[in-house]
Amino acid sequence: MDSRLRAVCDLMVAGVREEAGLHEYDGQIQDLSPEGVQRGLGRVEELTRQGERLPDPHDEAHLAAFEDYLRVLYGELELHRRSPLLHLEALDLACYDREYAPARRRAEAKRRHLALWPDAVANAIASLDALSAPVAEALLPAVEGLAEGIPADAGELREPAVTAHRRLVAHLERAAERGEPDAALGAHGLARLMGSSEAMQLDLARVAEQADQERNRLVAMLEEAARRIDPERPPLDLARYLVLDHPDIDGVLDEARRCTQEAITFTRTRNLVPHIDGDCRVGLAPESRRWAMAMMTWAAPEERDAPSWYHITPPDPSWPTDDVEEWLEVFSATTLPAITVHEVAPGHFAHGRALRRASTQVRRILHSSTFGEGWAHYGEELCVEEGFLADDPRFAFGVYLEALVRVTRLACAIGIHTGAMTVNEAARRFSEDTNLSGPAALSEARRATFDPTYGRYTWGKLVLRELRERARARWGTTYSHLRFHTALLDLGSPPLGLLDTALDRG
Repeated sequence: MDSRLRAVCDLMVAGVREEAGLHEYDGQIQDLSPEGVQRGLGRVEELTRQGERLPDPHDEAHLAAFEDYLRVLYGELELHRRSPLLHLEALDLACYDREYAPARRRAEAKRRHLALWPDAVANAIASLDALSAPVAEALLPAVEGLAEGIPADAGELREPAVTAHRRLVAHLERAAERGEPDAALGAHGLARLMGSSEAMQLDLARVAEQADQERNRLVAMLEEAARRIDPERPPLDLARYLVLDHPDIDGVLDEARRCTQEAITFTRTRNLVPHIDGDCRVGLAPESRRWAMAMMTWAAPEERDAPSWYHITPPDPSWPTDDVEEWLEVFSATTLPAITVHEVAPGHFAHGRALRRASTQVRRILHSSTFGEGWAHYGEELCVEEGFLADDPRFAFGVYLEALVRVTRLACAIGIHTGAMTVNEAARRFSEDTNLSGPAALSEARRATFDPTYGRYTWGKLVLRELRERARARWGTTYSHLRFHTALLDLGSPPLGLLDTALDRG
């Protein structure tokens, strides 16, 4: 591996281990102590000064964007001091539950990883000296849940790990009680965080304006879709009615399998993406990942090929009846098809197959999450445009309903981190603009405090839609979705600011 790429990976251990499949990092925890972070940044700077550049200008710019992002993340904003999220990801043992290697090898790696928890927690506590109360409160349940991943056969490793975990939980509890009340990064900080890994100078005011325009567009399309279903009901009232049509607990997986096959068949038939091979299976999420209702776990680009999994988490039958019902609404006939095209095809599963063919390590390993989530979100509306489930207006309705949640995230992230909104005001925005209410709306608003770039779904989608119009204008009659999407996915999961390469080389 190129030395500059290695230095970047050393500062992104949890991400590249799982998403890219760099299992030389198995059994390791990134040193997120103040000294460890400085050493890592120093290595990046040293190699940058040496001036060795990659032969492909696009790959050079791609790598340089991630170097800049790490400077912003750890140097300018020092998020290892402000947010437990980086430490939570570093400690997480769930990465070994994927079947990328024999079970014994993965179990051994998990034990080595668990043995490092005491030192890693000490590093986390040393770093987290600027933890605000809202972020601590929002992430406390996730940090508490880490202990559930400790394997039953941990033996002598269990007690030191549990003791360390208790220390970390106590640190967050103190911060939730006594930490600073303001979690905002500020306009400049948020713009740098969002723009750096995308090789862009970001105009937050312009992005906020685009978010409002997109909300208005989606509201109009949701209203039109609602009229095709029930012209007498207001759209959000209709949404609350439609989600009541869902399978029971035992039927969730079968319904997800049916939707998966429909999405893959449609994507292949319409020739929407360059690669839709491989094995996509549908099954229960591992216990360590059952906080997510639905997620794609792909065969990572640097791993041997293996089945990808569309993981589904039905509710636990032992839950209170109301909680079971609320959870099952996610798998309704209105929302599950939209979720499936996002997670499977032409979304994440199809993207994962293309990543395996990317021609360079930079493209296979360094993934822009804004491109990745933007691509999958773009794919939802693409399916509406191309006529997926055209005889069932609930599909388009579900796509626009999900999109309103995503665009509200973008607006609220900007509002909270620029000081224009409080968390409670953001929760009201979710209640007014989406079908979420009460605790669900508040949870979405709180997420902005610790995941300030969670507007990436809509932002990425908007950039891709604008690029598609420019491709049509440039290529004229030779434009096709397959040509455009192949040019994009040949770049892996590229920073948004470098997407013109797709037009130049496509």
